[in-house]
Amino acid sequence: MLINPVEFFRSLPKKECPQCGQHMEEQAESYLMECDHCLSKKEN
Repeated sequence: MLINPVEFFRSLPKKECPQCGQHMEEQAESYLMECDHCLSKKEN
């Protein structure tokens, strides 16, 4: 059984930050794994 590609991507779980567990808003060309909050802690 083949799944419609649009339905496949809609059914994926939301991206989650591995550091704090916060759900992240995905962006088409972003490969970041951590949320902005955790990234800002690393820079300081």
